[in-house]
Amino acid sequence: MPEPLEIFWATADRAVTKGRLAKLTLSKPRRKDPATPRNLYARPVDIKGEALLQVTHRFADREEAKNYPPEDGLAYLRDQLATVYYNGDLFTLDEQLSIMQSRKGNARLRGEPARHEEVTVAHNREKYRDIPADRPYLHALGITTAEGRVTANGRRKYKQINKFVEIVDGLVQQHPLPAGAHVVDMGSGSGYLTFALYDHLRHTLGLDVRVTGVELRPQLVEECRKIAAVNNFQHLHFEEGYIDSYSAERLDMLIALHACDTATDDALYKGIQAGAEIMIVAPCCQKQVRRDMEVPADLRPLLDSGILLERQAAMVTDGLRALYLNGQDYATSIFEFIPLEHTAKNVMITALKREKGYGAGAQEKWDTVKERFGVTRHRMEELLAGQ
Repeated sequence: MPEPLEIFWATADRAVTKGRLAKLTLSKPRRKDPATPRNLYARPVDIKGEALLQVTHRFADREEAKNYPPEDGLAYLRDQLATVYYNGDLFTLDEQLSIMQSRKGNARLRGEPARHEEVTVAHNREKYRDIPADRPYLHALGITTAEGRVTANGRRKYKQINKFVEIVDGLVQQHPLPAGAHVVDMGSGSGYLTFALYDHLRHTLGLDVRVTGVELRPQLVEECRKIAAVNNFQHLHFEEGYIDSYSAERLDMLIALHACDTATDDALYKGIQAGAEIMIVAPCCQKQVRRDMEVPADLRPLLDSGILLERQAAMVTDGLRALYLNGQDYATSIFEFIPLEHTAKNVMITALKREKGYGAGAQEKWDTVKERFGVTRHRMEELLAGQ
């Protein structure tokens, strides 16, 4: 009769060969050692048409992921279960197996019917899943407890993290980034969205990217650097500086969430100059256009109220930004980012680079809008005029 370990690994091998593997985890280290991951998490991925086995090493304070050819990955996991861990859990589309070993070397196998639905491993077709709450950096950022539970004060941020990363996930699937892409988050603040984005792009999607957060406040930059170092995020960096003075040799994805007033225009202009493939902004405090609007007489009865004028100016500001982006050959979308009950800063603009000539006719449109609403100047138009 086959031994429990033989059955476990034979089942894993068949699942990988037939494309039926959902995930495989190893847990309960044999020795307490900070250098040993608390557990290993393996799952199939498809990167650029190549079927691989991604193994994530989950330490107490960080995670490290590595992709293996399937046979090599299984051999590595087999060795780890024999020498480092006591327990293993195999989840396939047909069954679940759990192997438990005692300190004396005895092994016990337990099986159950499958609970996993069909798995799609291709990155451009994979359904987005929330960032796991047990990520160590979320605790360091004050969003979760040490046990990986979202705190009461962290719920809003955790919701925002997952909505934001889901949006980026969809954009990257629609418009893939080139190898070695550079992602820049301008105005990264405390960094919780930056960390989650880095984690998703590199560890979940397995993309070859580097991420830079640009932030003016030195104390936030230093704190983010420490968290990145502790989590061994070697391709995540934070720099101190202003958005309008930041320069990078390469910029493939630009992010600017809640950059105040014309800082959003400065960020978008940086992306346009660099030929960024993807740009994502969530503007706030759109004051410049409101100050320079000369409301036409027929609109004054409607916009006599300060709050209505403010909202109208914000709408016109963002609408013109989208038209200016169209004129630079970007396809744009404007939509709600987070429902109003979570934050008032709820408009997001995304832009995807298109072929030259895509934006023909955009200038006529923005000239019409400016005339209709009495817009005398717009920061982004001034920046583009000075190119």
